[in-house]
Amino acid sequence: MPFRLLVPLGLLSLLLPLHLGAPGPDGSAPDPAHYRERVKAMFYHAYDSYLENAFPYDELRPLTCDGHDTWGSFSLTLIDALDTLLILGNVSEFQRVVEVLQDNLDFDIDVNASVFETNIRVVGGLLSAHLLSKKAGVEVEAGWPCSGPLLRMAEEAARKLLPAFQTPTGMPYGTVNLLHGVNPGETPVTCTAGIGTFIVEFATLSSLTGDPVFEDVARMALMRLWESRSDIGLVGNHIDVLTGKWVAQDAGIGAGVDSYFEYLVKGAILLQDKKLMAMFLEYNKAIRNYTRFDDWYLWVQMHKGTVSMPVFQSLEAYWPGLQSLIGDIDNAMRTFLNYYTVWKQFGGLPEFYNIPQGYTVEKREGYPLRPELIESAMYLYRATGDPTLLELGRDAVESIEKISKVECGFATIKDLRDHKLDNRMESFFLAETVKYLYLLFDPTNFIHNNGSTFDAVITPYGECILGAGGYIFNTEAHPIDPAALHCCRRLKEEQWEVEGLMKEFYSLKQGRSRFQKTTMSSGPWEPPAGPGTFSSPENHDGVREKKPAKQRIPLLSCPSQPFTSKLALLGQVFLDSS
Repeated sequence: MPFRLLVPLGLLSLLLPLHLGAPGPDGSAPDPAHYRERVKAMFYHAYDSYLENAFPYDELRPLTCDGHDTWGSFSLTLIDALDTLLILGNVSEFQRVVEVLQDNLDFDIDVNASVFETNIRVVGGLLSAHLLSKKAGVEVEAGWPCSGPLLRMAEEAARKLLPAFQTPTGMPYGTVNLLHGVNPGETPVTCTAGIGTFIVEFATLSSLTGDPVFEDVARMALMRLWESRSDIGLVGNHIDVLTGKWVAQDAGIGAGVDSYFEYLVKGAILLQDKKLMAMFLEYNKAIRNYTRFDDWYLWVQMHKGTVSMPVFQSLEAYWPGLQSLIGDIDNAMRTFLNYYTVWKQFGGLPEFYNIPQGYTVEKREGYPLRPELIESAMYLYRATGDPTLLELGRDAVESIEKISKVECGFATIKDLRDHKLDNRMESFFLAETVKYLYLLFDPTNFIHNNGSTFDAVITPYGECILGAGGYIFNTEAHPIDPAALHCCRRLKEEQWEVEGLMKEFYSLKQGRSRFQKTTMSSGPWEPPAGPGTFSSPENHDGVREKKPAKQRIPLLSCPSQPFTSKLALLGQVFLDSS
């Protein structure tokens, strides 16, 4: 296999041309400027309807023009839409919403919240907004991006999720009470994505705050899933986090599994971690061997590889975009075109589509305005400039406006066959669907920065570069600047080194040293040992060993390294010669 250059999104434009205005198959090409304005109007119709009718509830009910709480009572749509405001250029509203969140957001509430959804929507949304604050004209405090109110809110929300990880396996429960922790009767069955979708947000948090606990638990969960794969290299859909036994053994790339694979790739790029990429590439081989048929991906039994469900799920439409990130453009385009034929058939992607029959699956005919196919179109257009991808964007705008637009926003499509609507507008419509559409039609957006502009920022830990591009989207489309992870690291690593030296001189019986108390918010956390505890990744004989020293990552330091070197470091991630 030839080597593949893996690059974050913003740096693709350094390598590949954009063919704006190129004709489509029918001789006409969608006008990016026209559709960019149409998408912006869609956003404000939905956003203003939420503010007028649903705030401070989580989400808008567009058919009754009111609101309801869905994922925890966080004013979720406001958090999810925040970075979209800046991408659309609305600096003043971004600044206003930041003030609203500072005054009103409270996580000390007696609410059972999804660990997965709270992480990707709330933690991810707050982290992204924090890192974009300076660009949005917010007056940041001294020490930013290593401190700030949005960062503190993200950290507070993430700490509320940590009790879920206290299991014998290190894999988290799916639900946690924000005030009391995990409920005594909570089910131990969690989907694969609900275990493996933390490394982007939690590693960012650890890098910015200096507390390794977040990255530690996220890595532990990833490793436990890796150890739980079948002999043929596949993972199932749901697992018992207490015993580590698979409860649902269907293997595929869609619902319940999807963002686990996504985060192996994005975590590898964000952290420049070859082990995470190697894990994904091994999975990718098994997925190709057992689940791919004519550029469709089916569901199979994880141990035998026999087909269990010959269906395409709308959530699987992220896969071509993920393939583009590892340089597999040809396969990505072929699969994308398969999915696009389904869109053309219905004016949207049904939740389930029976591939042999070429039609929807009963009770799975809806389209909740999901972003995944548009997401893949955006990535692939940056990589290829193929005008077919703009045509998908055009079709999405026309379909969504024609079918789901109502007086108070945009309604979920309950049934694509007759276009019946449901009384819900998911927050991801503003966080993802509209954002990816806008970025598809806006080639000069700052998100697509190719490194030609950047900001040099002075922090308490030295000088660092921000805003040079290469943004990594979390699975809720919240962009993370990978350079930010290097801004707050130097002093923290020195503290960890000194802490390690002091432990050699002082017995643990004497308790924590005064140095530890004044420099560390908490020590590394490990899942408790007990029945069903897995072997350590470094110790497969069942005996727990001390964790190895944290791997040193090259620091970005402006005085010692020219900017071109930094850009290459962030952009040229891996060479795959396998």
